[in-house]
Amino acid sequence: MNWDWDKLQEKRQKQQAGRRPRPEPQDEGDDVESGRQKPRNERYLLHGGAGGNDQNPFQKISKFKMPGRKVVLLVALAAMAVWLLSGIYIVNPDEQGVVLRFGKYNRTVDPGPHYALPAPFESIYKPQVTQVLRSEVGFRSVGQSTTFQQGQVRTIAEEASMLTGDENIVNVQFSVQYKINDPVQYLFNVSAPTALVRNAAEAAMREVIGNSEIDSAITDGKLKIQSEATHLLQEILDRYGAGIKIIAVQLQDVHPPKEVIDAFKDVASAREDKSRIINQAEAYRNELLPKARGQAAALRNQAEAYSATRVRSAEGEAARFDALRKEYEKAPDVTRKRLYYEAMEDILSKSGEKVLLDSAAAGKALPFLPLSGLNAPGATPPPMPAASNPKAPEQTK
Repeated sequence: MNWDWDKLQEKRQKQQAGRRPRPEPQDEGDDVESGRQKPRNERYLLHGGAGGNDQNPFQKISKFKMPGRKVVLLVALAAMAVWLLSGIYIVNPDEQGVVLRFGKYNRTVDPGPHYALPAPFESIYKPQVTQVLRSEVGFRSVGQSTTFQQGQVRTIAEEASMLTGDENIVNVQFSVQYKINDPVQYLFNVSAPTALVRNAAEAAMREVIGNSEIDSAITDGKLKIQSEATHLLQEILDRYGAGIKIIAVQLQDVHPPKEVIDAFKDVASAREDKSRIINQAEAYRNELLPKARGQAAALRNQAEAYSATRVRSAEGEAARFDALRKEYEKAPDVTRKRLYYEAMEDILSKSGEKVLLDSAAAGKALPFLPLSGLNAPGATPPPMPAASNPKAPEQTK
């Protein structure tokens, strides 16, 4: 051991030629009398390397310059600013922001820019509250198509098969349209809202179909079934506190099982024919009755008008006769002549050609009647000669 150490010392002295060697201090704990020294590794650590001439490694590290405090402070401030700015978020117009603080609900914010404490203090959820969602029961749409057409859907028999109130089996396929009403309840009260809506809709429809007859479900009772299912489904979801609003329940297809579908189609066709014939009869009645009522009203009005005219005319004639009677009683001769003149004036005014003869000439002349004119329709007979009226006063030419 001593020999190796002495040789190492000589080698290092040769490498450091020209340098003044420093006396090697004795280590504490060396036994001079006995010639014993400490182990080499302990001496190396105490004196800074082999032979004690090298410096301590910790002294070498201290020679490197550490970064300035200003640089460290700027880096820390930049990291802090980035962390604080990460709390800025924007809620879209069709969304509502739900803010959690340490995992507990804190507030709800409207659309627009907002600020929340950065993670891990606060977290934000932004559900779309205006989007109309759709759930299908009894069938599934194939691909992206949302229309109900033959060949674009896949029937789910276990969901579609239902029992009616008259103990008949009917296959019901319908869809539910809904949207988020309360985002807090929607996010935290229900773990699987889509499955909840589908299961609740199936339960509500089964209850409504169970209270209906198969004829009503297939023909004219669909609107009533849809309305009752909508209200019942909304009540179920409100009891669960799902935060969902049902917009509509639409029946896509209601048909009996394949084994009896032909018979039900015949019944449905007969019902449709019955309804069509009834509608035609009602249309004919609605067209005929108003016309008959109008004609009856017109005849009634004409009769009333004729009656009023005749009554007024008779009353006028009676009043005129009374007036003439009063005048006749006062002056019978004058009144008689006046009446005669008025009658003759009326008669003569209606005749065409007039021939006046006195009594002497009338006795000698042969009366000539225009027979051709008398035979013509609407012809007015000629006036009788004045001599034929014994009561008439003597006329002069």
